[in-house]
Amino acid sequence: MTSRIPRDSRLRLVRPRPLAAAPAAIEQRRVRRPAPRPPEGTPAPAELAGMARSVLAAAARVARWADRALGPGGDSATADGKATLSDATARRAADALGLTVDQVCADWDTARLAGLIEVHGDSARPGWRLRAWDRDDSAVLRGWVALCDAWSLACPEPEDYEPAAVAEVVTAMPQVLSFLQLSAGPVPVPQLLDLLEQRVTELRTERCEVDYGPRPDTPAVAPEPRPAPAVDAPLRPLLDWALRALASVGALTYGDGQATLTPLGSWAVWVKLEQICVAAQSPAGNIEQGAEDMLRGCARLRPAAARAEYRAWLAARPVGSAVTELIAAARGEDALLRGLAFEALRVVGGRPAEPEVRAALDEPTLRPYALLWLAEHDGVDPEDAHEVLTREEATWLWVDTAAAVADHGEAPLLLRHLETAVQPTVPALLDEVRAVGHPRTVQVLVALAAAHPDPAFAKAVRRAAFQVHTGG
Repeated sequence: MTSRIPRDSRLRLVRPRPLAAAPAAIEQRRVRRPAPRPPEGTPAPAELAGMARSVLAAAARVARWADRALGPGGDSATADGKATLSDATARRAADALGLTVDQVCADWDTARLAGLIEVHGDSARPGWRLRAWDRDDSAVLRGWVALCDAWSLACPEPEDYEPAAVAEVVTAMPQVLSFLQLSAGPVPVPQLLDLLEQRVTELRTERCEVDYGPRPDTPAVAPEPRPAPAVDAPLRPLLDWALRALASVGALTYGDGQATLTPLGSWAVWVKLEQICVAAQSPAGNIEQGAEDMLRGCARLRPAAARAEYRAWLAARPVGSAVTELIAAARGEDALLRGLAFEALRVVGGRPAEPEVRAALDEPTLRPYALLWLAEHDGVDPEDAHEVLTREEATWLWVDTAAAVADHGEAPLLLRHLETAVQPTVPALLDEVRAVGHPRTVQVLVALAAAHPDPAFAKAVRRAAFQVHTGG
């Protein structure tokens, strides 16, 4: 009897698509609010990007030099594996660029904070923002915002102040910047100092720093003398430091006893406020959810709407803990959440997310996603990023994506996913899927057999599922 199972059924090959394509195909239409517009008088994005390029021009120059001189096969960037330039390398850069060593070191630090250059061990490489410097205004603006967010690292803080006092001022400065943005003009420093003192007092009150004294039912014991808390020290020097640091990154101008936001600084404050407003108005309440519930709430949104939700969720919590939450969600059993978690990590950006993503390379479940994320972070075109995967890793990712589609999608989507397999024939696909050892292999094959209209194909896939199930 002649078998009806096709021995060499060709699969139509298409470029593999990331898991993000799965929720996009099953999304539901929703009414979207019109895109918010910045305050009247805000320059156009292209003009803002030009301002950001001007602020970061020196940093970009040093980053390009490092790309040429310190890349693979070049000399080491640092002597101790840290991000600070070694003295010898700083002198080389100063001679090549016609700068002083201090200027080179300052521009190097700015380039790192803006994501224009990255240091790994003792080697330096250009960040993706430098690659897109001349063609992508949004990349330039995001680089400047990253620098502005790190303003407290731009200038050394005053001596003789406890770290707690400095941290309070850093925490209070967003309110000061919001006041400057609302004022839309110069504000005298004494007025800003009053606002800063009020905000610091609020922060201490929120921490319940109240001396209640001895309780009535306990013997009164003379308290030991304690040094005055650092926060009682005058805040004027710390405000001066904060304003100088923000001026050094181009967020404001500071002089003659007053401060004024620059157009870039005003735009950045508006962006931050808008992120908070979007989070507060989220229909699904994602700002209040943990990473896993937030990702589930975004599963049926269009990609652009989902990215907006990710940004709002990230804006409401410290970046470090957010990255940890997203990685933890990716470790779960739901393959759809795994893919969405790495989409959210793309929104986070390279500098805060890269260490944990690199650590995920050691976990077989996360390795293919981490490799794709790192490839895109290194400047590889997303359409070509899949080429960094081995055949086994690509097959594992194909099965994981199929599991997400089977759990959350529909039969036509699963059949379309079949077309993205890297194997040229059905027998080769089944052999490699069985060999890769994905824990959801049986369920994926059963779902594929149920969805496929060809009885012969369905029979072959069911047989493969049975063999995996029985260990044959």
